Amino acid sequence: QVQLVESGGGLVQAGGSLRLSCAASGRTFSRYDMGWFRQAPGKEREFVAAISSSGGSIKYADSVKGRLTISRDNAKNTGYLQMNSLKPEDTAVYYCAAKLPSALGLPASTRNYPYWGQGTQVTVSS
Repeated sequence: QVQLVESGGGLVQAGGSLRLSCAASGRTFSRYDMGWFRQAPGKEREFVAAISSSGGSIKYADSVKGRLTISRDNAKNTGYLQMNSLKPEDTAVYYCAAKLPSALGLPASTRNYPYWGQGTQVTVSS
């Protein structure tokens, strides 16, 4: 199985930027689709973005389109989430997740991703 560790979270003012990283170890990272999810206090974990194992297919939640960009570097076993024009409502714990490719494509449900990191806190002040 693959192990995932997020980093790059922190406190930023509204309108600012952060880049989250997801370092993978264990199994070959390039075999897995990767997703980013977030969970705000008192809310369910929600889908943010996903990228296929090769990087050729990408999907975003409507709430982040145009502001957040998912990418990956399989040679470095690392995935990224570039976050621009951040808003206070982006405040949450951000998790990366992984799954083997399947006919489901890039699903938005947490149930389809068996591997998870521990999360990194992103706080956006107004």
